[in-house]
Amino acid sequence: MSGPVVTFDKVWKKFRRGERHDSLRDLIPNLARRAFAKPALAELEDQEFWAVKEVSFEVNRGEAVGIIGPNGAGKSTALKLLTRILRPNRGACAVRGRVGALIEVAAGFHPDLTGRENIALQGAIMGMRKQQIADRFDEIVEFSGVSAFIDTQVKRYSSGMQARLGFSVAAHMDPDVLIVDEVLSVGDMSFQAKCLDRMRQQIASGVTVVFVSHNLHAVANLCSRCIVLGGGQLLFDGRPEEGLSVYMRASQTFSARHGTQSRLRVQAATLRRIDGAAASTMPPHTSCELRVVFECLEDTPPASVGIELERTRDLFYCYGSAAEDLGHPLTPFRKGQTYEYVARFRAHLARGHYRLNVNVRDSRAGLFYMFAESVADFSIVEDESYDGVVDIELDVCYDAVVEGRRA
Repeated sequence: MSGPVVTFDKVWKKFRRGERHDSLRDLIPNLARRAFAKPALAELEDQEFWAVKEVSFEVNRGEAVGIIGPNGAGKSTALKLLTRILRPNRGACAVRGRVGALIEVAAGFHPDLTGRENIALQGAIMGMRKQQIADRFDEIVEFSGVSAFIDTQVKRYSSGMQARLGFSVAAHMDPDVLIVDEVLSVGDMSFQAKCLDRMRQQIASGVTVVFVSHNLHAVANLCSRCIVLGGGQLLFDGRPEEGLSVYMRASQTFSARHGTQSRLRVQAATLRRIDGAAASTMPPHTSCELRVVFECLEDTPPASVGIELERTRDLFYCYGSAAEDLGHPLTPFRKGQTYEYVARFRAHLARGHYRLNVNVRDSRAGLFYMFAESVADFSIVEDESYDGVVDIELDVCYDAVVEGRRA
């Protein structure tokens, strides 16, 4: 199969806020109005908005492409356009070959059919013969971990069980293209790891993977390419390490905390490794330096500059400290003056993607004079842990025990 297997060519898609149809009485007049209305692709009518705006990209056979972006960026809409759940208002999109898709929990499942029956139904929809489905059945059920409930109606499944079975079906029916949305987040930690391993196997065998996730570390490790969407538009298409930084900048907010007075503003922030290597990825325990330059917009009472570390996939709060906690006195900030904050630290962290936030705060008054999210971000790469935050430099030894003694 030569040429791109996934094509997104200048695609536009719009929606109407609050649009829903609960009956044929509502639906038929609306369809009639649309049928006789003049097309107005360039203009938005009242309550309409563009979810995707002139987005173009191609994916070749065997590529793994991650699509990331803030909430409302257009990621899930793009996948629904690719899987023909939605039609574009303008442009064209296509996928060549057999598609395995998991873009919503239980999407494509019939709730009144059992898990066994839904496997057969999904295989038939994908164009597989009865014997091919039977040959894959045991593998699908074993991977999903729902064997005890395989003859239970899917409507009785939890969302996690539905996602497990849905992914297993999509990934084991010999797809040419595997399309997976953030729906995997409803699964537990071990199952997410199994899914990522399965997708790696698929990629190695030549399957094309399009993966939407807020787990930036998973995107960076699984995908060879990253597409960043923001406000329905294409912001970046290239290497995952660069794409993650583009995404963080697109998600960056200032004065996000309630009560922040915004008397100071960040001008520039740089993160570097002390050993001089690029700081986008690093192993655990790497020594780093964060430099933040900010300007004072209004005279500010004595305060302290603080730093926070968060894991980006779930905004888990990993660490926070202020200069005053390290013995530095509170500092008054003068209007028009520029200041530089330097923080050196060692990244005693397990695998994952992390971001740094900076604030200026008067702890006595409980006031924030500045709060800036995502001034820098980085990934920790290691193969010893399977999840967590802290790297504890684990070392183990073990041996067989015979009659109370080591052999």
